[in-house]
Amino acid sequence: MTSGEYDAAMTLTPEEWTVVLLSLKVGAVAMAATLPVAFALAWVLARGRFPGKVLLDALVHLPLVLPPVVTGWLLLIAFAPAGPLGAILADGFGTSVLFRWTGAAIAAGVMALPLMVRAIRLSIEAVDVRLESAARTLGARPARVFWSVTLPLSVPGVLAGLVLGFARSIGEFGATITFVSNVPGETRTLPLAVYSALQRPDGDAEVFRLAMIAVALSLVALVASEALARRSGRVRHVL
Repeated sequence: MTSGEYDAAMTLTPEEWTVVLLSLKVGAVAMAATLPVAFALAWVLARGRFPGKVLLDALVHLPLVLPPVVTGWLLLIAFAPAGPLGAILADGFGTSVLFRWTGAAIAAGVMALPLMVRAIRLSIEAVDVRLESAARTLGARPARVFWSVTLPLSVPGVLAGLVLGFARSIGEFGATITFVSNVPGETRTLPLAVYSALQRPDGDAEVFRLAMIAVALSLVALVASEALARRSGRVRHVL
């Protein structure tokens, strides 16, 4: 293979660029929508004392052990036109997330939620409660303690969870294809595009290009998450 042929083989086609950009958009939207929910759940699980906490913890982590196809099926039932959430979207807003990129973002967010909650929960639990108690004894209200003490100390862990969740979201396959199918230009993210290319006899080059992009994005996310986790440890050690 000549240099020109190699460059041509490694150059993404317009359709592949669409897949990559769609994957990044789905991952970004999924994280923006999931982060508040993940933080709230992590806070409740880290600091809450209430009956049913073990059950809530199990439900949050259920997507980790449940087959992704089952998760996608449950989402399909919930967001179908006659489903509880689908009916609200249809009657109240005249829209649907089925076979749309917004549905892919929902599936990605649901699958990434357990990883995000776990990372954020560990970060919150690592905050020394004596620092919070000291702030309260100095007259700080609970909200002030949270914004000035708890949140700044847990930010590296929150960011680590966000990065891990993003990596998980762009790699989501089973729940996405079950929930919103494999629609080119709408729900065909990186894993679905790789799967589609594998079904074609001439798809090897496309599989290689897309797989290398997926590997690169995952490696960057893992390195960034590890760096943030180490930074979080150093901050707590100094304090």
